[in-house]
Amino acid sequence: MWNKSLVLVVVFMLSVLPYLASADVNTPHGWGFKRAHDGKSADAGAEYESILENHDAVYKGTGDKKTLYLTFDNGYENGFTEQILDVLKQEQVPSAFFITGHYIRTAGDLVKRMVDEGHVVGNHSWSHPDFTQTSKEELLKELEKVRQETEALTGQKNMQYVRPPRGVFSERTLALIKEAGYTHVFWSVSVVDWNTDAQKGWQHSYDHIMEQLHPGAVLLLHTVSEDNAKALQKVIQDAKSEGYTFQSLDQLMVEVTGDAPF
Repeated sequence: MWNKSLVLVVVFMLSVLPYLASADVNTPHGWGFKRAHDGKSADAGAEYESILENHDAVYKGTGDKKTLYLTFDNGYENGFTEQILDVLKQEQVPSAFFITGHYIRTAGDLVKRMVDEGHVVGNHSWSHPDFTQTSKEELLKELEKVRQETEALTGQKNMQYVRPPRGVFSERTLALIKEAGYTHVFWSVSVVDWNTDAQKGWQHSYDHIMEQLHPGAVLLLHTVSEDNAKALQKVIQDAKSEGYTFQSLDQLMVEVTGDAPF
């Protein structure tokens, strides 16, 4: 027969377990991976691979084809996006642009151009918060406001892809955002390019991008970088000369899941 103390312990544990479980699934993770080298695929490790798979999130293709997926994060405009769009148009390369509320409000003409020229516009949240420190209600508001404002501005009705600010995520945020109808898109190629006070020249950007290319790579670049803007055309042309083709995120979903996204 249980004594009173044991009963109290059991009751206490049952009362706190939901909170402990909730805290566990909301453990913040910062996206990271072992960089690709010599054409070998980037590797996020077994733990991250499992978490992403459980929530239908992606960071690279299958690696079966020499495809590349170009993406940009657009928190604010720094005068280089028009040049980047010009290069993409000239080279006939699709891209995805993950935009914030600030970008929508201050660079609406560029957002319109992205959609008009066939690029994917994805969700980078309205105010760039840490998703893991945001309530469910506020998190969904952050995403929905970007979606609504983008539709009102451009007519784009579907917004399927999301990228969490600073790459911070948890199993809780992955689950909530998946439930809202989004697919998380992380990345397998990146450059330290967001610090506008520490640009190192186009060659630096070019070298760091090219040395990481691998079949199925998702490239993350920032449009605030002058180095990226100047290096982009040569990156595209030289990647093509190595046998790579550039595809849209919709094609990435076909590659990974075998199904069209819509």
